[in-house]
Amino acid sequence: MAPTRRLSSSLLALTLCACATATARPPAAPELAALVAAQDRTLADRARDPARRPAELLAFLEVRPGMRVAELGAADGYTAELLARAVGPAGTVWAQNPRAMVAMIGADWPRRLERPAMARVVRVDREFDDPLPPEARGLDRVVLYATYHDTVWLRVDRARMNRAIFEALAPGGALVVVDHSARPGGGDDAAYDLHRMEESRVVVEVTAAGLRLAATADFSRNPSDTRDWSAAPNEAGARAGMSDRFALRFVKP
Repeated sequence: MAPTRRLSSSLLALTLCACATATARPPAAPELAALVAAQDRTLADRARDPARRPAELLAFLEVRPGMRVAELGAADGYTAELLARAVGPAGTVWAQNPRAMVAMIGADWPRRLERPAMARVVRVDREFDDPLPPEARGLDRVVLYATYHDTVWLRVDRARMNRAIFEALAPGGALVVVDHSARPGGGDDAAYDLHRMEESRVVVEVTAAGLRLAATADFSRNPSDTRDWSAAPNEAGARAGMSDRFALRFVKP
């Protein structure tokens, strides 16, 4: 696999509308707000919070102490650390990155793993096609935050990836996908050029693996986003953090 473009890190619409879902702006519960406000979080992470809406994300995830959680495409570990704090000392977080992301991130990822808050995080260096080790089974949650579009760029066998996620989840466990919204019909070019993904395409691909779309959330929505500019953090300029982002929660029956 040798991608030549940069890593940004109709029927489909009918499929999306036909799913019985709940749409909500999840409340930032006091305990989640306190978790985000923890004094030992880095200044760099705090600076990212207004765009990332971490308390609302954790509320939508419905993550609780003791859970077994995986994040795919963990990048430098911003979300993985939040998940580790949320699951607490009785929980476990598997944080996966493919080789391309490990190379791109450099020292930021191993440096993150040295932090005390990451004590319950297991580093996983595997490709997206087969993202989780055998011991990561019976999971309560799997998270892809602003990463699904990268699987397009990397030519990942997403059907295989989504089946692997299905197998790793416990019955009743959930996959949560958050990503930058592309215009309908954007196809692969939206991922390659604009760091974006079509929401309806995610729904079709994930439900084909056997998961059921159970809920959406609007905590990262921005109706004023024209969705014709690159949402990549290093390319968005003054618009960084202002993209329209969808949030989908799929459940394993």
